[in-house]
Amino acid sequence: MEWLDVINDPTLKNLPFKIELDRFGKLLMSPASNKHGIVQSRISAGLTQKYPQGVTITECSIQTPEGTKVADVAWASEAFIQEWGTVTPFPRAPELCVEIVSPSHSREEMQIKTQLYLEAGAQEVWIVYIDTQLEIFTAAGRMESTQFSAGIKEQLFNRS
Repeated sequence: MEWLDVINDPTLKNLPFKIELDRFGKLLMSPASNKHGIVQSRISAGLTQKYPQGVTITECSIQTPEGTKVADVAWASEAFIQEWGTVTPFPRAPELCVEIVSPSHSREEMQIKTQLYLEAGAQEVWIVYIDTQLEIFTAAGRMESTQFSAGIKEQLFNRS
């Protein structure tokens, strides 16, 4: 199965799941929660406010060597959007990819997705553990903070 098959399949529309493809074209589904959606919205709003010269994308599909992965939130520069427009999935990752960890995710899965996004061209990958922490990764490894994350971390964890 290809990504366009997934987005055009009427039986897969309006499911309460995040859908991705593995490298064999098999569907992977993760259940969605309202708390996950709230955190996704906060990150998106924070990035849009802080970096209006780019585009914030929720549910951003990205082609990787392991299939199509869907970042919960991504931020793409104007140059990225000029180059790739709205092609689905993006053949490379935007500058920032964010994954919000759900109970169904394993730490290993998050490590693999982090590596895939970085290999696909992301400058940063954030792994957000709801209510607890934000892990930031670049090609150089794990970072405590970056220019992208300044101010956003506080916005995420100083609310109820």
